[in-house]
Amino acid sequence: MKVVPLGAGQDVGRSCVLVTLGGKTIMFDCGMHMGYNDERRFPDFNFITTEGDFTSRIDAVVITHFHLDHCGALPHFTEQRGYHGPIYMTPPTKAICPILLEDYRKITVERKGETGFFTSQHIKDCMKKVVPLHLHETVWVDDELELRAYYAGHVLGAAMVYARCGNESVVYTGDYNMTPDRHLGAAWIDKVRPDVLITETTYGTTIRDSKRSRERDFLEKVHSCVMRGGKVLIPCFALGRAQELCILIETYWERMGLTVPVYFSAGLTEKANRYYKLFINWTNQKVKESFVDRNPFDFKYIKPWNRDYADLPGPMVLFATPGMLHIGTSLEVFRKWAPDERNMLIMPGYCVAGTVGAKVLSGMKVVDIDQYTQVHVNIDVQNLSFSAHADAKGIMELIRQASPRNVVLVHGEKSRMSYLKSKIMGEFGCPCYDPANGELLEIEAGKDMRALMSDRLFQTAWAQEQQRRQELAPITELPVKGVLLLGDSKRLTRLLDPSEFDLDEAPVVASARINPDTQDTNNFAAAESLDSVAADNGLAGSDDEQSADIRFSTRRVFDSAQLSERLGLADSANVSSAALAAICDLLTVDPRIPLQTNGAKVVRLGQSVEISVPDATSECELPSLAISWCWEEEGLATQALSAMNRVLG
Repeated sequence: MKVVPLGAGQDVGRSCVLVTLGGKTIMFDCGMHMGYNDERRFPDFNFITTEGDFTSRIDAVVITHFHLDHCGALPHFTEQRGYHGPIYMTPPTKAICPILLEDYRKITVERKGETGFFTSQHIKDCMKKVVPLHLHETVWVDDELELRAYYAGHVLGAAMVYARCGNESVVYTGDYNMTPDRHLGAAWIDKVRPDVLITETTYGTTIRDSKRSRERDFLEKVHSCVMRGGKVLIPCFALGRAQELCILIETYWERMGLTVPVYFSAGLTEKANRYYKLFINWTNQKVKESFVDRNPFDFKYIKPWNRDYADLPGPMVLFATPGMLHIGTSLEVFRKWAPDERNMLIMPGYCVAGTVGAKVLSGMKVVDIDQYTQVHVNIDVQNLSFSAHADAKGIMELIRQASPRNVVLVHGEKSRMSYLKSKIMGEFGCPCYDPANGELLEIEAGKDMRALMSDRLFQTAWAQEQQRRQELAPITELPVKGVLLLGDSKRLTRLLDPSEFDLDEAPVVASARINPDTQDTNNFAAAESLDSVAADNGLAGSDDEQSADIRFSTRRVFDSAQLSERLGLADSANVSSAALAAICDLLTVDPRIPLQTNGAKVVRLGQSVEISVPDATSECELPSLAISWCWEEEGLATQALSAMNRVLG
């Protein structure tokens, strides 16, 4: 299986991950980066192919939710770069996505005057390619590739996606929240045991305090500011955290009898409430129950915003879009309110590096809004995390639920990923990767085999386990030993009791361990290969012995022309070999590093670390360097990776 982040690799923004499994290629998300205003805002699609024929290379595009850092580059990819294959997203995402794309297009083209951006017609044509993906429904892209969506919380319509082709499977989480809030439920997934789990790590090192204490702190700060005559600016996106915080303010204003005006700036408010009514089944149980008597999204105390209100005297509260202070009403109002120390800015979510929001949170007192405008920041800046992302505890819980064989971390900062990576490998004993953009991971998939188990075999195994235990304790695992008849294109693979057929027919005997709680009515069980079953049942040695065999590998793709120019090479030089030699030069500076070369294509460090020049394949035609290592020499591999990144840039 191959995994390549085209965006969100060791970064937050422009989520886009390419996964090849069972010979099929899926693009998960196609977002834009809010920190850039040029071509860097989009994923680098040249990593897929430089010829522009994306439709033949990609079998499906899957969009997890409507935030622009996950869907903002989609019309550019389909209508301007020429992808014409199927696109999958949930019905709420399909409904809301074009509205946010059009809103962003208007700001970019009509207000800022950019050219070459996608048009309204591009958005419409793009959405015509979308195929709806309902929760827990298996959708077949073709005869081999299946997709299934699971509830992700986060925002209305957000989904985690399980994909399977042949014996290889992957779960891509997108953004998710393992904690229920005032209008959405918690993310949840079956124990699908994928070969690879690709998870976001936005808050990978954070463990949040209780939701109730965060809400109390938020309301106290807002109340104290308006009581001293100040204005409160709360940047947020039009759908998601906006509804969460509006419900909180609405309830508090009603309870306290406050008359201070509260405004919402987004012209999307009415549309947003309409979609919450339409997709009420995606909200939590409390909202569903109260919706019959009163729509919780029809706010009594929160009124539409008018631009002229920004200059009015007296206290007020404003929910302004977008949430990172990079464009729009929130940035416009910030310029006016920032110099007054009586006012307050509450940042309820994450801000991408390069945005005004990120600069303010870093403590800058003078901020460049654009090349002509500077703002002195005297406003009281508060960062209260109401972000609907999973924290470190939630990420570990999702890994525990899904039980993957490998974990890949994306959509997070490098430092946070490194900490979380060591926690995951230490607690779950599985390989964990944090690739940069353009870095190719080649992961060996599992060898599970699915088989239909006969009723007689299941009943026999159940009776034997009850007799063996001689107690009333519930049976949670059921050892099964039967005969595995391998099927062909016409017959399904079956796991049978020996009495059900003639043993002279050269059967294959296999063992498996079945969880009776997950046994469905069709007796469809996962009869794993002998090696996999032995490992699951503790027959393959101790945890220490298994962890010593864990081997990591990754590949870094590079631009040969740029690298050749940077290294000062002649046109005829072998760029890959020269890059390998440059890495060796960096590593030999430290005499403690045991280094040996094997020709011009392989360098070995220590016992297991190996840097090599792989041959070009149809899946990866671009020049690259590969590195692999064992668990025990993680530190040495990190030094080698650092040297590789310095050389390749």
